[in-house]
Amino acid sequence: MAISIYNTLTHEKEEFKPLVEGKVSMYVCGPTVYNYIHIGNARPAIVFDTVRRFFEYKGYHVDYVLNFTDVDDKIIKVANEAGEEVPDIANKFIQAYLEDVGALGVKKATHNPRVMDTMDDIIHFIEVLIEKGYAYEAEGDVYFRPRAFEGYGKLSHQSIDELRSGARIQVGEKKEDPLDFALWKNVKEGEISWDSPWGKGRPGWHIECSTMAKKYLGDTIDIHAGGQDLTFPHHENEIAQSEARNGKSFANYWMHNGYININNEKMSKSLGNFVLTRDLISNHNPQVLRFFMLSVHYRNPINFSEELLKSAENSLERIKTAYQNLEHRKDTSMDLVDNQNEWIQKIDEIKKQFEKEMDDDFNTANAISVLFELAKEANVYLQEKQTSTKVIDAYQETLQSLLAILGIDIKEENDLLDEDIEALIVERNEARKNRNFNRADEIRDMLKEKGIILEDTPQGVRWKRGN
Repeated sequence: MAISIYNTLTHEKEEFKPLVEGKVSMYVCGPTVYNYIHIGNARPAIVFDTVRRFFEYKGYHVDYVLNFTDVDDKIIKVANEAGEEVPDIANKFIQAYLEDVGALGVKKATHNPRVMDTMDDIIHFIEVLIEKGYAYEAEGDVYFRPRAFEGYGKLSHQSIDELRSGARIQVGEKKEDPLDFALWKNVKEGEISWDSPWGKGRPGWHIECSTMAKKYLGDTIDIHAGGQDLTFPHHENEIAQSEARNGKSFANYWMHNGYININNEKMSKSLGNFVLTRDLISNHNPQVLRFFMLSVHYRNPINFSEELLKSAENSLERIKTAYQNLEHRKDTSMDLVDNQNEWIQKIDEIKKQFEKEMDDDFNTANAISVLFELAKEANVYLQEKQTSTKVIDAYQETLQSLLAILGIDIKEENDLLDEDIEALIVERNEARKNRNFNRADEIRDMLKEKGIILEDTPQGVRWKRGN
């Protein structure tokens, strides 16, 4: 079955047809690196990583580009307040981003371009737009003319007159029209800058993504993705710049994930209710957070609360427990059992249902429901008087491969061997004897995360695997 994608550009689900057979070119807008990321930034990282994983599961080669905005008003402000250089602030928070999303199971991008490393390409891109009459220089600034681009507003489905009614010219701007937006900003005192044909300055926000997508993926790409908040003006302006410059369609499919609410209220820094990703993953299993994010269809808003996160933890635990139950039954199973083919056929049918849900615009919420069905059937199978190692292996391999599409490594969660546990208990005993109680507690907590329960008794420490 072919994959269908809801295309923001057309407001319809469309069958995915790649530009090059067997390949997917995908550009995802990354963070502006002036702070640690919050869970609103984590959602697109998880969602579009899952999209990538499913394409790869289906046999596609995916060129996945995620950029870093490392030059921006906010970064400059943070650098000035901290008395540091802009590149140092950017480097710090790029590394933090990679650590945070890495903990969430996000695969490395094919390319992570940065504005500072793409400056010559950005300047050349702007030069071509000026030559073609889509942009103009005004006292060191360069602006793009949306009215010169036929079809401006087609992504956000707004007319240019509607857009103009809300546009304003700010103090110090030299625009011909309130709708015009900056491609290049003239340097201000104390700001980082680069030489250009229009004088020292730095790029506007929108131009970087158009330039990077062209440089790493070509004039036309398969998929452009990001948060819903980027639809206008960022992605609208990208389309105008890219199609004006290249004379070709920019992206064939536009994907946008929904917002995150905190305790039923929209997350907002102005409201002070945003949650940093690294704070969450320091107190919760990162795989639980990822599972939670995928429990709702990516285009729908998702509500975050500690209670809902706990519910997701319990749900994932049900699937893990089914996997563990299968593992424990292996020793008493036989190589061949009469009815094993019937069970394997059931597994194949459930697997096809999972794929069908993912084929339908990457519906992870429904796909997770299918995983619960698979776990339930596995537990039913274990009630059989005699079980087959072939069936048990099929259940485990299917759970592993389908969860891997969601970025959940169930085997990693359960690969702590008995001898590993015993060695950690010995280390914990030594730590307690040496009054290193922090290390002792650390080992206990780590084992607890792995589902290992320690019981301190007069006869020594006993342990068991939790259910």
